[in-house]
Amino acid sequence: MGLDVRAFLALTSAGFRRWSTYRQATAAAVFTNSVFGFLKTYVLLAVALGAGGAAVGYDGPMLVSFVWLGQGLIGVVMLWGWTDLADRVRTGDVVADLLRPVNPLWTYLAADLGRAGYATLTRFLIPVAVGLVYFDFFLPTRPASYALFTVSVALAVLVSFTFRYLVNLTAFWLLDVRGVMLLAQLMMGALSGLYLPIRFLPDWCENVLWYLTPFPSMLQAPLDIYVEYGGIGTQLAIVSGQLAWVVVGFTACGWLQRRAAWKLVIQGG
Repeated sequence: MGLDVRAFLALTSAGFRRWSTYRQATAAAVFTNSVFGFLKTYVLLAVALGAGGAAVGYDGPMLVSFVWLGQGLIGVVMLWGWTDLADRVRTGDVVADLLRPVNPLWTYLAADLGRAGYATLTRFLIPVAVGLVYFDFFLPTRPASYALFTVSVALAVLVSFTFRYLVNLTAFWLLDVRGVMLLAQLMMGALSGLYLPIRFLPDWCENVLWYLTPFPSMLQAPLDIYVEYGGIGTQLAIVSGQLAWVVVGFTACGWLQRRAAWKLVIQGG
């Protein structure tokens, strides 16, 4: 089941329009992310000051950029709950999705890309502008860093989508995914670099997260690329790792969705 380009773009546009209607929620999220941006900035700057001006390779401006770009990317990558598919499984409406001549995976992806586009224009740009006004921001010295950062953010959205989609697919067996979703949200927040750079963790823990889990690819990866943590080789390795997780994620989504279609459970029948 394929999806032509025009249909994909139409669904993406619909996703953008849908999320653009939540103006009050967007304003509240921008305000909240900005407030936490100030708190996290002062905490991490205190850590760097206590470590002699830099902590595990991050100096003050790098940490400032890490915090504010991270706060902006929360809405773009969507580290919090997304239950669109799970809700349709619970109500039984997913049957209509499966009967359409289009793979639901691609329709939900198109809508999610539209959501990410709207979040980029609002929930990303505004907090970053606040950070630029009030703090000494790190600006990349290599032009390639900007291009790699853009690519990395796009890959981060895809990695996050595949993980969220897999969590939603568990509704075919569980019906109620609130427990699984809560655990997923905790993991995405704690292990992606949202609360603190995962490079602050012990080496063995950092390596496990980078090589065996997709979570650093959702947030830590684009942030490290922007602040130029390591050379160009490190940046390319990070993007390659993200691309690998995208392939793994979509492969897992396709496989689990086929299994879910074979074991379709509709509440009450």
